Amino acid sequence: MALTRLSRKGTIRQLARGLYDYPIDHATFGRIPPSADAIAKALAARDAIRLQPAGAYAANILGLSDQVPTRIVFLTDGSSRRVRIGQREIVLKGTTPRNMASAGRKSATIIQALRHIGHHNVNEKTLAILRRQLSDRDRAQLAKDLQYAPSWIADILRRLATGVD
Repeated sequence: MALTRLSRKGTIRQLARGLYDYPIDHATFGRIPPSADAIAKALAARDAIRLQPAGAYAANILGLSDQVPTRIVFLTDGSSRRVRIGQREIVLKGTTPRNMASAGRKSATIIQALRHIGHHNVNEKTLAILRRQLSDRDRAQLAKDLQYAPSWIADILRRLATGVD
């Protein structure tokens, strides 16, 4: 009842069942919706699951795509479901343990983004964008996570990890 009262008063807002936030009001834009990452973190904490960005959202996070998807997909080791927040939809897709083995690391996001882009659409520009974002620590992690990627992506990750073309 306390959450219902606070929600009616406008102190908090209900995003989904059992998921609330403190709304932020902007002078020009009005009420600002929460970011997809903030919602995903809240869902992961509430349900004790791991999440990994996938598809167009992973490509957008890495700067490989300028398009911001309205349907944001996360792979999860929990149950599959959809969470609708305003105009956006967050899709949690259950997946295999192999896909979740490197969840939460940049290497996993790169693997998912490359899967979305496809083998024939990866070019030198794509590799240059990814190289700029990798620290030495990320490169070492890429080398360790090669085993979780399909063979064509593993070849690309090997090139990124070693810096050899």
